[in-house]
Amino acid sequence: MRHVFIINPKAGKQDQTARIYAMADALRARHGLTCECLLTSGPGGGTELARRAAESGEEVRLYACGGDGTIFEVANGIAGLDHAAMTCIPAGTGNDFLKNFGDQMPLFSDAENLWDGDVRTLDLIDCNGRLCTTIACNGIDAQVAESVHRYGDIPFLSGRGSYLCSVAANFLFKGIGHRWTVSLDGREETGEYALVSMCNGRYYGGGSTPVPQARMDDGVLHTVLIKKVSRATFARLFPAYSAGDHDALPPELIRVSTAREVRIRAERDIVSCVDGECFRSREVVMTLSDKKLRFFGPRGCDPNATAR
Repeated sequence: MRHVFIINPKAGKQDQTARIYAMADALRARHGLTCECLLTSGPGGGTELARRAAESGEEVRLYACGGDGTIFEVANGIAGLDHAAMTCIPAGTGNDFLKNFGDQMPLFSDAENLWDGDVRTLDLIDCNGRLCTTIACNGIDAQVAESVHRYGDIPFLSGRGSYLCSVAANFLFKGIGHRWTVSLDGREETGEYALVSMCNGRYYGGGSTPVPQARMDDGVLHTVLIKKVSRATFARLFPAYSAGDHDALPPELIRVSTAREVRIRAERDIVSCVDGECFRSREVVMTLSDKKLRFFGPRGCDPNATAR
């Protein structure tokens, strides 16, 4: 079996490349493993490297070394393959994917805890052909994600701090509502929406939990729909939405659906974000993917550790 470390040297505020090379060297020395380190060179690089690592058909374990974007890319490279499994070593700023593992999250920082871990199967969201591990969002939350990178280089800001700065900028200077036609399993409704987000995992935006009961391996996706609101109402309700406290939100403004297919159509570009990676389109289709992701981690780890 090969162990391939796919490293994003641009992830986070400090380059973790030397630390990860040292981990691979330690696994070779202690356990006689066949280890290889590969560096991404730009957007999409993780997907291409993962595909190449798995193309021979031999069993391979991949380590996505970076943030949520690196996990997204590696997952898109191996989803649906029976001979390839992945894990992650956090080196980004937000690391929302790993927050789903709760108190076990720190164990992912050392490959010694990972290399022989059990493999389990996780669900994926298909959003316009992009496979998403945690949350696919559209609207104001995607707009926030699209501009959050502007604040990521500020030294004293955490991933959560960068996210909140972007929330404030979008709240003050951009529109919150969009006129969309939204279809839930074929039932259409046209109206003004602030956001429509499909959740497989529980965290995004550096720690927001819009659907705290979402589980990553139960074959059920939860979609949150929030109608357009005023800036004052948005500011008042955002903390409750971020905490997943739906009972504190007016029922006429929020809906949570378990529809298997969600479609959004608009006359203007819809800003979408999957695992922190943003794109624009006039139509968005979100479904439970037929492909599954084989994931390994520390023995006994649980991707639903924080589910309510």
